[in-house]
Amino acid sequence: MTQRDDFLDAKRNIEVLLVEDSPSDAMLTIEALREGCVTERLYHVEDGVEALAYLRREGKYSEVGRPDVVLLDLNMPRKNGHEVLKEIRADHVLQFLPVIVLTTSDDERDVLEAYGENANCYITKPVDLNAFVRAMRSLGDFWLKWVTLPPRTI
Repeated sequence: MTQRDDFLDAKRNIEVLLVEDSPSDAMLTIEALREGCVTERLYHVEDGVEALAYLRREGKYSEVGRPDVVLLDLNMPRKNGHEVLKEIRADHVLQFLPVIVLTTSDDERDVLEAYGENANCYITKPVDLNAFVRAMRSLGDFWLKWVTLPPRTI
């Protein structure tokens, strides 16, 4: 085992919040991340209103831990991903939380708007199942194993 492997093993358990309204896309994303040896804690909410309640620890989410990374769909009911991202960046407690946009949209306007709202990354979901699984493995390897994430101290 290398020093880097020792370092990775010693890192804290990463908590991921998946914000996805499609049950099938959510299940596929979670399974793909787990298949890629990402066994950290994965939580799922179905829309932007629930996401913000979870992140702010409101109501039924008052006892949850704050996630280290958010995987955010854009096209959702009640409150879309752009609105959620704007609220996260405007909140002094949540503003440094890494947000990865994970969506079916490859519309240039969505990409520009998300980066304008300070998304950390924008991934268009591959349509091909094998490509999607590879993308989730790469995402897990990079964001959950190699990236140094901000502390949860706030």
